[in-house]
Amino acid sequence: MVVHKFEVSGLVAAPWKNGGGTTREIAGYPLGAGLDAFDWRISIAHISRNGPFSAFPGVDRVITLLDGAGVHLRTTDGALDHRLNRPLAPFSFAGEAPLVGELLDGDCHDFNVMTRRDRCRARVAVLRERATWTGTGPGLLMAVHGPWRAVAGDGSVHTLLAQHGLWWDEASTAWQLENLESASALLAVQIDFVSA
Repeated sequence: MVVHKFEVSGLVAAPWKNGGGTTREIAGYPLGAGLDAFDWRISIAHISRNGPFSAFPGVDRVITLLDGAGVHLRTTDGALDHRLNRPLAPFSFAGEAPLVGELLDGDCHDFNVMTRRDRCRARVAVLRERATWTGTGPGLLMAVHGPWRAVAGDGSVHTLLAQHGLWWDEASTAWQLENLESASALLAVQIDFVSA
């Protein structure tokens, strides 16, 4: 299994698909795929103004507030109305939803997982204590509040400080995760591909 490490501050910011914000991509598949061709994509978005979200037809999304007061998410047809104002509480919605975001009190940062609906599904969890995280495919671990100790199924040991993480692709593994401080929190993502 190849493990790719990252630090949030080292991620490159790029404009949203609709130009209304910026995003820092952490990982995606296939590697180098554009916004219309990925199977899955994980990123951190910076929302600094009110406005529409980019539309991603056929994509399921999970958004998690990292910092800031959050954003009020509403669709133009009234079908969705959600205040994303509690940090580290994942919220799922369809990428084609005509979504508009209204900041609650200043800018915020959000963790985003997107999966092409006919190809894969995502499991997103927030861990706060010792746990085992297993899966059959790609995944990601990111220490929001750290540090954490992560031991892979092959015995390799990784220490994740706050705002550091790692991801892997095309491998099945079981991670033994241990919080090294009582106030630690870690985001864990598992991508499961849909059987043909």
